[in-house]
Amino acid sequence: MKILVATEKPFAKIAVEGIKEIVEKAGHQFALLEKYADVADFYAAVKDVDALIVRSDKVTAEVVDAAQQLKIVVRAGAGYDNLNLPACTAKGIVAMNTPGQNSNAVAELAIGMMVYMARNCFNSGTGAELKGKKLGIHAYGNVGKLVAHIAKGFGMKVYAFDPFVTADTMKAEGIIPVASVEELYSTCQYISLHIPANEQTKKSIGYNLLSKMPKEGTLINTARKEVINGEELVKIMEERPDLKYVTDVAPENGALLAEKFTTRFFATPKKMGAETAEANINAGLASANQIVDFFATGNTTYKVN
Repeated sequence: MKILVATEKPFAKIAVEGIKEIVEKAGHQFALLEKYADVADFYAAVKDVDALIVRSDKVTAEVVDAAQQLKIVVRAGAGYDNLNLPACTAKGIVAMNTPGQNSNAVAELAIGMMVYMARNCFNSGTGAELKGKKLGIHAYGNVGKLVAHIAKGFGMKVYAFDPFVTADTMKAEGIIPVASVEELYSTCQYISLHIPANEQTKKSIGYNLLSKMPKEGTLINTARKEVINGEELVKIMEERPDLKYVTDVAPENGALLAEKFTTRFFATPKKMGAETAEANINAGLASANQIVDFFATGNTTYKVN
């Protein structure tokens, strides 16, 4: 089988070498497309491949149509909204992600963002400590659990809301479960977002929820920009000069937010959650191993379509 790694933003060299070793050791052919400038190069490269590994590259319906022999595509990372799942399903292509491989990198960034905002973006003046503050984890998945674990080391009191995780599970891990998302926002000075972007969550974080936050509230977003209602965010931040927003996914109205709210708003120059050497390597190797296992045994454990 021919397995292609197609990454406009390349993996680390050591990750590429590791993927190549896994693929060739299993008796498959390895192919690489990096830093392509034109999507036409992507179309041409997928024409004769059986498997595809991508990072943030968009696997559109056009890519799927061009990939005449494609059987499986793996997104190296947890989020997979860059994969056109209906197009994959229509052609019988298995789509997977690699959950958990980037989780620690994202969790550490979320904590770093909290410290940055608590300390006035490292400008002069009196800041605040995280110790003793209440942190709300909005979605208690792989990343949320790690953020909670690190935050407890800072002496924070951690709450969580996730309708898919039982209260007993949270309690066993030293987390205080809440019954509703409204209760989470009303209780916690810091909220760390870890929800996916789907029809239920898009623009769900807006005026009503943010207005419930206690004084000196801070929202941390290492999830997706689509879950934020940008217009309502501006409205509540205008009304509440104590609120802060820090994000790893630059919003469409980022320039406006930066101009109006200076040190109360910060967005990373590019998405940095998974931008560590460790996460880069982990996700790449996991992708290769999942594909090799799929061809060897038919394992579809991480299938998302």
